[in-house]
Amino acid sequence: SCKTSERKSQGGKAEARSRGGAKEKTLECGQIVWGLAFSAWPAAEEGDADPACALGLPCLVLATGLNDGQIKVWEVQTGHLLFSLLGHQDVVRDLSFAPNGSPILVSASRDKTLRVWDLSRDGRQVQVLVGHVQWVYCCSISPDCSMLCSAAGEKSVSPGQDGGLAWQHWGGGSWQPRADTGLFSPPSHVPLHSPLDYSSDIHTSSLRSVCFSPEGLYLATVADDRLLRIWALELRSPVAFAPMTNGLCCIYFPHGGFIATGTRDGHVQFWTAPRVLSSLKHLCRKALRTFLTTYQVLALPIPRKLKEFLTYRTF
Repeated sequence: SCKTSERKSQGGKAEARSRGGAKEKTLECGQIVWGLAFSAWPAAEEGDADPACALGLPCLVLATGLNDGQIKVWEVQTGHLLFSLLGHQDVVRDLSFAPNGSPILVSASRDKTLRVWDLSRDGRQVQVLVGHVQWVYCCSISPDCSMLCSAAGEKSVSPGQDGGLAWQHWGGGSWQPRADTGLFSPPSHVPLHSPLDYSSDIHTSSLRSVCFSPEGLYLATVADDRLLRIWALELRSPVAFAPMTNGLCCIYFPHGGFIATGTRDGHVQFWTAPRVLSSLKHLCRKALRTFLTTYQVLALPIPRKLKEFLTYRTF
């Protein structure tokens, strides 16, 4: 039921030449597609077993979250189906690749879990994140891959729920390191802890979307209470609000400064977001955390306060 088809774009020969022979491509998934995520993979090298990309050529990969709980991962240029990932028991609502280019994929589902997949190991499921009590709508990995944030439909603010917004250090905290791979597998149940302040009646309605800012110091959230919020992780509280109706999703402009939101009534709106000049300390932390897990940071022979800063426990 999964296949690819191509059709030449309409237009004259001159237009086709200017577009490099552009074609319309369709990936037939056989199911309703709820979530999408792109990633660019490096070129395969000689000796690679079953390389996803052609030798010497990088490739664009697309993950699709489907209605029956499957995730299908495609090589876009050829339409080749790379993986069919099985594990979710309900609709896969959102997908997020690790921004550092590693073949790690996180999925969010109506089965109330998030799952972590390692596509370099034949699409093996390596982590299951539990703790939400309602559908999980969205997930976002921080730009340096040190944190994972998720949004779910919890409507009450109570211990263990955190108003539907949860986060976890990437490869640290309660995670147990695996000696054979360097990856991390959780215990049977891992509570998700929120870094944000829920002492007031914030987010007492369902969250729909969450995303990190490009520098990793802000979070944007969309909720059913008709507000777009921008959170400063350093302050652990919202620093900006915007009224919006029927909000469903949000995304930061890649270079910061603006947020786009999508709504049920078919509109995309653009909002000015706070700009921040990252400190030299944060830039150094971001550079380190791009390739060091939380567990690796905690193992470094450095002062405790520096470890806390590098793992975002303090700012």
